[in-house]
Amino acid sequence: MSTSADERYIVRSIRADEWPATKELRLTALRDPLAHLAYLETYEEAVARPDSFWQERAASAAGGSAGARQVIAEGPDGQLVGTLTVLVEEPGTTDWAGFPVERRQGHVVGVYMRPEHRGCGLTELLFDEALEWAWARGLERVRLIVHEDNGRALAFYRKVGFEPSGVTVPLDGQSGSSEREFVLERG
Repeated sequence: MSTSADERYIVRSIRADEWPATKELRLTALRDPLAHLAYLETYEEAVARPDSFWQERAASAAGGSAGARQVIAEGPDGQLVGTLTVLVEEPGTTDWAGFPVERRQGHVVGVYMRPEHRGCGLTELLFDEALEWAWARGLERVRLIVHEDNGRALAFYRKVGFEPSGVTVPLDGQSGSSEREFVLERG
């Protein structure tokens, strides 16, 4: 668990019983103007999911889970203001796009920070906490996939040390658009 320099925010893993708050934050993220570039689901798809989906999602990424970790930034009023999730990918499996996984690695997904909390270092703290968790589990590298038109995200990921791997993921139904893999090797 980390706190920012001004002690107003807490960065930590979610608890399984926080599924209503993590659901609300995800639905907010899916309404962001860049959501169509950043997420594989729409607001309409997510809002239609039953509570059991959100409960299982939170439980599988809460503290104590070995296969995933959702890290959140909690504001001074207790509201969740930012999030990201690291999924563990094992060699010999395939990833969400059907590509073979060759190394034990983490895959960062679902990065979001409420606009009014951007630019104060919180997203960096989310990544610090997530990377600490990944390296403690012996993951060899952490990767993420980012749309080539998402300039804000591309700049941020480079800033925190991620580099393009050269892997490109074509997008179904979006002729000429693709996403790029960025990686951070264990140091």
